[in-house]
Amino acid sequence: MNWIILFCAGAFEVVWAVALKKSDGFRNLWADAVLIVGMALSMWFLSLSLRTIPLGTAYAIWTGIGAVGGLVAGIVIFGEPATAMRLVSAALIVAGIVGLKLAAN
Repeated sequence: MNWIILFCAGAFEVVWAVALKKSDGFRNLWADAVLIVGMALSMWFLSLSLRTIPLGTAYAIWTGIGAVGGLVAGIVIFGEPATAMRLVSAALIVAGIVGLKLAAN
């Protein structure tokens, strides 16, 4: 269950990152509200997952989900380039996340 909670923390990290981009330098009140709620939920879920998942593992997975999720969101929502190097780099992050998950067992 704590792994699902950690995934939720990572998903909300992506939410607040997208909201940060959409906030236009904190000029968009709705995006700012989503940003604050997303950050709070991300931290809350992360703190819950730390009850049983080691700090280093949880933090690395949380940031990895955010990094890869942010990359995908940038490509899908904002039309950022999906170059081979960016996609290979994201695959390496995912490989690291899987390795950390397997090492935590």
